Amino acid sequence: MSEKALDLFEKINLKLDDVTYIIGFNACAKLANDQAMKIGKKLLDDMPNNYRNNNIVLNAAMDMLMKFGDVQSAERIFDSIKKKNIISYGALMNGYNINSKPWKCFKILEEMKQEGVVLNEHTCNILIGTCSKIGMIRQFSGFGLNGMGLEAVELYRKMPNELQNEVTHICVLNACSHSGLLDEARNIFNEIPFKTEKIVTAMTDCLSRLFLFDEAEKLIDEYEKTNSPSFIMYMCLLSGVRNNRNKKLSEKIYNRMKSLFPDEKEGLTSGTILVSNIYSSVGEYQQAKEFRSNQMKELRKKVKSGLSWTDGSGEIVAFSVNDNFHPQLAEIHAEVNRMTSEVIKLGYKCDSSWVTRELQEEETIESALGGHSERLALAFNFIQRPVPDFIQITNNLRICGDCHQYTKLVAKARQRDIIIRDANRIHHFHKNGLYIKFYQDLVQYLHTFGYRVIKNFHERNSTISNLTSRVASTSTLINDKCFAYSLLEKLFEHVEHASITMQL
Repeated sequence: MSEKALDLFEKINLKLDDVTYIIGFNACAKLANDQAMKIGKKLLDDMPNNYRNNNIVLNAAMDMLMKFGDVQSAERIFDSIKKKNIISYGALMNGYNINSKPWKCFKILEEMKQEGVVLNEHTCNILIGTCSKIGMIRQFSGFGLNGMGLEAVELYRKMPNELQNEVTHICVLNACSHSGLLDEARNIFNEIPFKTEKIVTAMTDCLSRLFLFDEAEKLIDEYEKTNSPSFIMYMCLLSGVRNNRNKKLSEKIYNRMKSLFPDEKEGLTSGTILVSNIYSSVGEYQQAKEFRSNQMKELRKKVKSGLSWTDGSGEIVAFSVNDNFHPQLAEIHAEVNRMTSEVIKLGYKCDSSWVTRELQEEETIESALGGHSERLALAFNFIQRPVPDFIQITNNLRICGDCHQYTKLVAKARQRDIIIRDANRIHHFHKNGLYIKFYQDLVQYLHTFGYRVIKNFHERNSTISNLTSRVASTSTLINDKCFAYSLLEKLFEHVEHASITMQL
C-alpha cells in the first residue's frame, strides 16, 4: 500500500492538504528506500508555510526523517515546533532509539520536566526501551573489553529482534573477536541482513586476529565491489599480520593502504609502526629503522611515545619507555629485576619478537623488554609501602605480547590482582590465574537491586501496573535489569499519582 501511495504522489498532481502530507510522510517512513527518501524530502521542502505550524504534520515529518536516518533534520523540525506536545517528544525520542542514540533521550526527558509535560504510557515505554538499549550496549561493551565473548553471545541471543541494531551487532562481533570465537562470529555475521562498514570491519578484525588472512581479504574485496575502501579494515588486517610476523603480506597491505588512502597521514603512521615492528620481530632491525625513518619523513609525522600511568602512591604517576627521570628509578629497576627472576621460575621466557630495535652494546633482550613503560609502572607499585592489594595501569598504546605474559606471571608470583587498560581493551590478571569476572558480579547485584525496586512499586493505577510488567519482561529478556531500573524513579516523577520507594 505504501508503494502504491508513493506512485500516486509521483504520477498525479494532487492538491495537498494536511491529511495528504501526513499520509505521504507516513508512507515514506514505512518504506525508507531511495524512492521514499527522494519523495519524502521533496514533499517536505515544497510544503507551504501554513502547514509548518501544524504539530501533527511536523510530527509525521520528524518520524519520517528519523526512519531515513537523518537525525539532524529531524532535530531541526523538532526545534521549530513552537508548542511541543507529548507526541512531538515521543517521536523525537523514538527516533533517537532507532538511530542508536538512546542517551539523547535523557536530555529530552529533562526538557519535558522543565516544561511540565506529563508522560503517558507510550512515552514511558519508549524511555524503558531507551534504558534497555543503553544497558545492553554497556553490557556488550563490558563483555567485549573484558574478553567475555561467550557471555556477549548469550546476551545477544536473548535480545529481542527489535532491539538489535548496528551497535549491538558490532559489540557482539568485537566480543567474539577478543575471545577467539570464530564459529559464533561467523554465524552472527551471516545472520545480519544489512552489513554496514563498521560491521564488516568488526568481522575483518575477528578473522585477522585468528590469522585467517585469505578470508579477511576476500571479505574486504567483496565489500569494495559496492562500497568505497575502508582504511580501518586494512588496519585490522595489518594488525593481525603483525602478530603473525608475516613480512611479505604486511608490505602488500601497507602499499595498498598508501595507494588507496594517501591523505590518511595519521593512520599511515600507525601502519608504518606495525610494518617496522614486523621487520624487527624477524631480526631485520636495520631495515626496520630505515623503513620507519623514510616513511616518517614522507608522512611528516612523529612516532607517538609509549606511556603508562598508575596511582600506586596515591597520585597519578607516568612512565615512558626506558624512563630515566623518575626519582626512584634505581629502586624501580631493581624491582623489575626481582620480578623477572620470580617469573622465570614460573616458566617465563623473553619473546625477542617484541624487541622493536637493535640492541645496544651490553644490552640484552631481557633488559630491553624490562624498559617497557607498563613494566616500570608495575614495579613502581611493588616498591610502595604498603604494596597495593589491587594494581591498575593505563597504557596509551597497546600492551605487547611479552608484557602480557610477564604481567600474568607477576600477578601469580606476587599474589596481586592487576588490570592494564590499553588503547584497545582491558586486560585482567588474577593472582590465582583465574579470570576476573567483576562485571558479572556487578550485574548480579543490580539484578537484586532491580527486583527490590519493582517489588516496592505502589501500583495505584493501570499505567503503573502495565509499566511494571513491561519493565520486568524486557529486563528478563535482555538479562540485565540494572540500567532499565536506574532511571525509573526519575521517569515516574512525571507520571501522576505514581511513586517508588527504594529500600535496599
